[in-house]
Amino acid sequence: MEKMSLREKYGAYFKQLAQDSRAAAKIDETNVYQPGNSTNRVTMDLLVEQNLLPESYIDSIENFEDFYRQVKSGKHGLILMEHYSNTDLPVLLYMLEHCGTETTAELSKNIVAIAGMKLNEENPIVRAFAESFTRVVIYPTRSLEKNEKNAQSEEEIKAEEQKARKINLAAMHAMDTCKRRGEVILVFPSGTRYRPGHPETKRGLREIDSYLRMFDIVLLISINGNILELRDDDMLNDVVGPDKMVISASPVIDCKSFRKDYLATLSADEPDPKQKMIDHVMEILEAQHNRVEAERIKK
Repeated sequence: MEKMSLREKYGAYFKQLAQDSRAAAKIDETNVYQPGNSTNRVTMDLLVEQNLLPESYIDSIENFEDFYRQVKSGKHGLILMEHYSNTDLPVLLYMLEHCGTETTAELSKNIVAIAGMKLNEENPIVRAFAESFTRVVIYPTRSLEKNEKNAQSEEEIKAEEQKARKINLAAMHAMDTCKRRGEVILVFPSGTRYRPGHPETKRGLREIDSYLRMFDIVLLISINGNILELRDDDMLNDVVGPDKMVISASPVIDCKSFRKDYLATLSADEPDPKQKMIDHVMEILEAQHNRVEAERIKK
């Protein structure tokens, strides 16, 4: 089947998606929590369903179940997931609901993703797609650094830094509320989609270490296959097409002991233990991804 851009294949849905959109076009500290739009979710599920090959499957499903059982028992749960495309979250939630068990289906309904402002502010159609899922929106470090470089004065830089602080403080409060009511927080530790040939886009962000300190347990999720391939900076120009998708999870990890044990292996004069910690997480995810990929292409 020939692959087409998202705009070419699903452009007929754009007008209705835009009409049904409810999410804010500009993010400030008052609207960082964005509940999922169930009307637009129908279209996202359709996109996934039409491009998910029948041989797609969930690997190590028992790890997903163990994780959610522990969350239901009162532990605060975090998911750190690889990031290759804007359909990573839609595919994960769809497969947990439709290709798993009652436990994974319940888990899928209680995942709240951390998302950057770009998805809301850059394009109304991208926003309409993104709002299909419940999110807490943050002002990413990369975006702040970019905006500061483009600032025309010291006053603009200070204003942008203040805006970022307000948004991210509100996001932390929203995230705390979510986890206290038993929802799971999902974060893409690289903070951006992986671009082949640009290894820096697969490096974990040092601030992810703070998430590990805030939660009791973490699940590391790898995603193999891709129904939406990145082409350029225009998200609606991404190439959509069928693929065999495999979602895999690590065993449940106790955050406190995981951090303590790894940091103990570092030398006392290590200049950046937080970055080393998340580098270690990304190494585990990469090994998991490679193991699953070897199985995916064999089956």
